Amino acid sequence: MEVDRSESQSMGSQQVRKFTWRIENFSCIKCNKLYSDIFHVGGNKWRLLVFPKGNKVDHISIYVDAADSATLPPGWSRYAQFRLSVINQTDPKTSITKVTNHEFNAKENDWGFTSFMPLDELLDPKRGYLVNDACLVEAYIATDRTIDLLSDALIVELETASDKLKSKEADHGEAAIDNQKPTIVKPEEITTQSSAILSAPAVLSSPGQDEAESTNQKLPTADQSSSQSETIEPEDPTEEDMDTFFTSLESELARSNIVSSQEEAKEALVNIDEALNMAPANFYDSGMISSLKKAFKVLSSFDCSSTFTIEQKDELLAMEENFKQLPERVVKAVQDKNLLSEKESVKLALTRNLEDSLIKFKEAKAEVKQVEQKLAALHEQVAEAQKNKENILAERKENFKISQDLKVQLNALGKEWPEYVAKAKVAEEEEKSVEAEWGRMKGFISSLKGKI
Repeated sequence: MEVDRSESQSMGSQQVRKFTWRIENFSCIKCNKLYSDIFHVGGNKWRLLVFPKGNKVDHISIYVDAADSATLPPGWSRYAQFRLSVINQTDPKTSITKVTNHEFNAKENDWGFTSFMPLDELLDPKRGYLVNDACLVEAYIATDRTIDLLSDALIVELETASDKLKSKEADHGEAAIDNQKPTIVKPEEITTQSSAILSAPAVLSSPGQDEAESTNQKLPTADQSSSQSETIEPEDPTEEDMDTFFTSLESELARSNIVSSQEEAKEALVNIDEALNMAPANFYDSGMISSLKKAFKVLSSFDCSSTFTIEQKDELLAMEENFKQLPERVVKAVQDKNLLSEKESVKLALTRNLEDSLIKFKEAKAEVKQVEQKLAALHEQVAEAQKNKENILAERKENFKISQDLKVQLNALGKEWPEYVAKAKVAEEEEKSVEAEWGRMKGFISSLKGKI
């Protein structure tokens, strides 16, 4: 379910560690809380604590936990400042980051944010915080009070120094000391997700909002709250001073010919066995390589003629090189697997963009078809109107011809009209003459009837 990676940087007496926790099958998790693997910062054991469904809230809850608090003596306390992030794997600039600090103790052995971010945003696959149902949590932890994890410039500086050292060790196979203030003690994994911290500014809590707290304690009062303290550091030694000192010390120790005791040899074997009980990737991030170097040095100076055979001692001492190579190989394998996950995220984003493009293409095609249909209907209307226009023009021409003929007839009638008027007057006189003669004839007949 979980894959843990971390990388550690040392700055003089200051120490910072980046820890990356990939939680697989996040939406299917049934348990209330999860602990990450243990990692070391400043000589102390730490781990992350996550409540996937929220610690009695509708937000994901994330805390830093003192992993060995149950075995520490009464009155213990330890300081840490930490920067927690939930990485947006499709748009790292929107990653959620919060920073706080705390003085851990027996009563408050964990500290963090109960309401880190809303679960509905985290579980929404479109937001990019869950990719392939995996949640990516990153933490920077510093145990020195002079380190300011609010500074993005510091994070960039640490990442840049780590990148340079890894490049140099890829060529030479040994750790190198850069002429910079931050010096890398051990080349460790730099994951592709680490760039999210560099490219995204911290989304910090406003005063009085999203305050850090313990899983089982109330918020501390003002005089109990952990604050950044200012200390006056002695002048830093130069690189030349340190090189001269340790070169001389190495020569003196080589001349001393100290023979390790049986108890020291047993303790060395216990340390080696403890390392072998860890997963190779976790050993790579544990910071134990320096203690194992000491253990192998003890065994090399131990008179084991009565305990081991020569072959056993040779094989035992040859394991030191394997402790360097095998974890590096497994870390490289993890990086290659993570690269696939990263490419899967890119593939998913590209696929979604193509799906959006396809939808837009189909919508545009449908709109074009509708416009073409409207244009076709308009063409039909124009054709019909044109036909009506031609009919009207034809009718108008026919009417013009008829009107011309009628006008000709009217003009001809006008010319004949006086003749018709004269004839009408003559006819009227003739009609009167006929009526008079007709009346005379009627009277004459009437007079004859009276005589008979």
